Amino acid sequence: MGQIRELMTVKPRTVKAGDSVVEAAKLMRGEDAGLAPIVDGDRLVGVVTDRDIAIRVVAEGRDPQSTKVEEVASQNVVTIDPQQELDEALRLMAQHQLRRLPVVEEDGKLVGIIAQADVARHADAERTGEVVEEISE
Repeated sequence: MGQIRELMTVKPRTVKAGDSVVEAAKLMRGEDAGLAPIVDGDRLVGVVTDRDIAIRVVAEGRDPQSTKVEEVASQNVVTIDPQQELDEALRLMAQHQLRRLPVVEEDGKLVGIIAQADVARHADAERTGEVVEEISE
């Protein structure tokens, strides 16, 4: 089915540890995504989701300008290695109910993001290719 590295979005937009929740929300709006990776240098240190913001900031009446992303970030971040196969990404997404996974190398460096939509598009293209081959035989 192919590797993560072939389909991931490289150099994803990130927020830095110490940035406010507002910065993360702006990134999500700009990327039309519900997840913002948090980095220290180029190392992934966490992720903050739209749900984290809703539950840990809005619902608790905290000030999004003064609340830092790492204060509300999801613990136990699910990541995938760029050399993993795409079906492993789908398995992790299904298991953890995620639409996006940060792609992280062994040393902790964030190298990309893989979205469910990327994998689905690829799978469709692959299936379409198989169908075309069958038709042209």
